Amino acid sequence: MSYLVYARKYRPASFDQVIGQKHVVQTLKNAIKNNRLAHGYIFAGMRGVGKTSVARLLAKSLNCQKGPTPEPCQKCEACMAIQEGQSVDVLEIDGASNRGIDAVRDLREGIQYKPLHSKYKVIIIDEFHMLTPPAFNALLKTLEEPPPNTFFILATTELHKVPATIVSRCQTFEFKKISFNQVVSHLEEITKKENISISNYGIKLIAEKAEGSLRDAQSLLDQAVAFSGDEVSDEDLKEILGTLSQELLFEFSDAIFKGKNKDVFDLVEKVVNRGYDLRFFHSELIKHFRNLLVLCSLKNTQDLLNLDDTELDKMRKQVEEVGSDDTLRCLNALQNGEQGLRYSSHPRIYFEVMIIKLCQFNIMTNYHIHQII
Repeated sequence: MSYLVYARKYRPASFDQVIGQKHVVQTLKNAIKNNRLAHGYIFAGMRGVGKTSVARLLAKSLNCQKGPTPEPCQKCEACMAIQEGQSVDVLEIDGASNRGIDAVRDLREGIQYKPLHSKYKVIIIDEFHMLTPPAFNALLKTLEEPPPNTFFILATTELHKVPATIVSRCQTFEFKKISFNQVVSHLEEITKKENISISNYGIKLIAEKAEGSLRDAQSLLDQAVAFSGDEVSDEDLKEILGTLSQELLFEFSDAIFKGKNKDVFDLVEKVVNRGYDLRFFHSELIKHFRNLLVLCSLKNTQDLLNLDDTELDKMRKQVEEVGSDDTLRCLNALQNGEQGLRYSSHPRIYFEVMIIKLCQFNIMTNYHIHQII
């Protein structure tokens, strides 16, 4: 089984290949050049934005035969071993499964010895916030005064759970979400290299689903190719991603705008029968009304809406019949009802009542307009 998933195949091999974290990369490269590296770093940020990849790159930069250097050679024994995760001097520890004080004690004992094959020992602890309070306390002194030639890199998705005493002993870098356009650009690059046929709309669907996580986007593309082969159609992609039926969203917005409160119960039944969670559907309905509002408000919507031509035409026809005020009013009401739906003991009833109220509101609005005319 020699196949490498895209998330591993396209993992950055140098600092210049890291996407969306310029502030982190630039600081680390300058620190290496000027010999101003800290003994402890905290890399914080959401999943799939490059925390572990940058930690490995830093380890590679320190232990490269030419190093420490911000541009490791990628060819020496140390670089190759770290790239493949086989270096005995670069320890990657899962904080979720090694969270107790015994694991930390074993670690403290192990780092007292000099590196075996490299210049520096690098300890990378992933999901560091999962350690127990006694484990945190056991590591405090080591973080403050680590053994010579030893560096700690602590990665976490929940920085607020890390004790202040730990944070104060390290330099903290907050990794940003990868922007939508950067994810799209990266996926386009992969599809060209892999000779994958996929539409621009399909790439944007994956990027939207990834929500700022480059690793998630790579994994979703991998999944799509496994399902469809080298030609990924939009319909296949919608099925893989579990994308909500746009037709159903249009039926709801049509019922709301035209005051068809009698249709609400059948529409909600359709949502339930198709297996959608009502809270998820509600959030997608909010996005749908946001898209309608964008079309009402702006002439150029190319960069703001990820919709195919058929969906755009249907939306334009729908917003022609209503103004931006009505659309904004509906969007605001849906957002106000989000928290209530989340905590309701009867979410279906709550959702039905909410939609009926919106229908009734538009009936009353249209009635008053006709009275004035």
